[in-house]
Amino acid sequence: MTSDTATDADRAEESAGQSGRWQRRLRRFGYAGAPEADARERLVPALPEPGTRLWSVLGLGPAAAGRLARWSGWGGPLLVALFAGVLRFWNLGSPAKVIFDETYYPKDAWSLLQYGYEGTWAKDANEALVAHPQQILLSPEHSYVVHPPLGKWMIALGEWAFGMNPFGWRFMVALLGTLSVLMVCRIGRRLLRSTALGCLAGALLAVDGLHFVMSRTALLDLIVMFWVVAAFGCLLVDRDRTRARLAAALPVGPDGLARPDEKVGDRLRLGWRPWRLAAGLCLGLSAASKWNGLYYLAAFAVLMVLWDVAGRRTAGARHPVRAVLRRDLLPAFVSTVVVGMAAYLATWTGWLVTKGGYYRDWATATPEGRAGSGSWLPDWLRSLWHYETEVYDFHKGLSTPHAYQSNPWSWMVQGRPVSYFYEDPKMGHDGCTAAEGCAREVLALGTPLLWWAGCFALLYVLYRWLFKRDWRAGAIACGIAAGYLPWFLYQDRTIFLFYAVVFVPFVCLALAMMTGAILGPPGSGERRRAVGAVGAGVLVLLIVWNFIYFYPLYTGQPIPKSAWHNRMWFDTWV
Repeated sequence: MTSDTATDADRAEESAGQSGRWQRRLRRFGYAGAPEADARERLVPALPEPGTRLWSVLGLGPAAAGRLARWSGWGGPLLVALFAGVLRFWNLGSPAKVIFDETYYPKDAWSLLQYGYEGTWAKDANEALVAHPQQILLSPEHSYVVHPPLGKWMIALGEWAFGMNPFGWRFMVALLGTLSVLMVCRIGRRLLRSTALGCLAGALLAVDGLHFVMSRTALLDLIVMFWVVAAFGCLLVDRDRTRARLAAALPVGPDGLARPDEKVGDRLRLGWRPWRLAAGLCLGLSAASKWNGLYYLAAFAVLMVLWDVAGRRTAGARHPVRAVLRRDLLPAFVSTVVVGMAAYLATWTGWLVTKGGYYRDWATATPEGRAGSGSWLPDWLRSLWHYETEVYDFHKGLSTPHAYQSNPWSWMVQGRPVSYFYEDPKMGHDGCTAAEGCAREVLALGTPLLWWAGCFALLYVLYRWLFKRDWRAGAIACGIAAGYLPWFLYQDRTIFLFYAVVFVPFVCLALAMMTGAILGPPGSGERRRAVGAVGAGVLVLLIVWNFIYFYPLYTGQPIPKSAWHNRMWFDTWV
């Protein structure tokens, strides 16, 4: 149940390459050493068999308890996802307003449905959209937009199904938020080798306020997060399957144990790797939703190469880096960069097949386009490249002050949340029953206790990675770093806390891993387990309570002004 379930196998894998050669030399002088572990187990530690103790305590017979235990691998994650879905879809159309940056993306999404590119909306279009009767004040004149189209196409699916209304433009984001909880449960199970800890990671994500608010608001950042998590899951499956191929090719000794083999480690071709291609596709789609997905493409490409090096070393390669350079690097490049770029270009199809998009005919309709370099390239590609360079210059120079901008140093402690919506109805209006008046707010604030505990969890995974050489901790740290560290390069740019939603699933995985350590390592006594269970249980219950306490601020419910002030724990939250 703990995060140290696979620790012994991980340590054996990490030390095998360093100590194996010395042990072979010492055996010439009579050194016996410890019993040799099966190399197959070092390559792919098995998932522990699901326990039946809980179901037996609840009074079920051995057969029924066994069936429920076997189903828990999918049943537990599905139940957590159902819980997350109910939270996210309940009263999804409220507030029935265009809130915060919904002034951009839902309208662009509707324009994509109508024209294939982003048209122009009238200044009072927001009020007209939620008026009765509704008016859609859209014209086909192109407008300048600064984000790729995929995220808006996904929002458009909900508008196509349910109409141009708050529920319709938030539907797909809520669905992706729910599915991301399911994926984190399954990813945590595979990564930590524990169904319970996997479900805990997903449950923590379900009750994080930032993820919750972003799942109920039609912005692009949660869509980026969805594709990043999907890519990470695909890479984990590819890692296990690739190492299983290496394990299957190893020679087996008379004792039935597989031994590392230089020929297998150095020369084995790993063949078709569809899960790595799927990861490249997902990474391309994350960048096609918002450009910060490119950082994940780069980080995960390095991560998969390092995993290949470690796998070949464990399988017995004398020169694992050289073997990866020869046999794995080019396929990895194709799977990530080439496939990702192809996916990115494919999302521009609407702009390519129409003639009304911004800069669509730049290469042929402007003097600088006709006289520009690269005339041997297709006109559409030169026009798109010009568009992208203009967008890059816009983002690089974006420094307009905003009341809710924040420095990334403050993100992990939730220093400056973003208010998406605020009203102060009087008694008798909009559901307000307090004589002092009420406040209605949608505040993009992560569940504070979850994020504050996440700071310690981040330190824990860094410790596990740097000092215990735990690859699982390194993978989680990579997911946080790729979504967090790049923003420190743009501290003069106008940036916001809600960008952190992209790496919040990895914060939840880190918390689940730390919780496993609190529960105790394998072999702990009953007293240690009991104390650990109490500590872990108190932490989780406090996080859930914290989410419930701030729930009115996440959903725009009317609460008395005094109750709203009580929830403003810091001046920077106002």
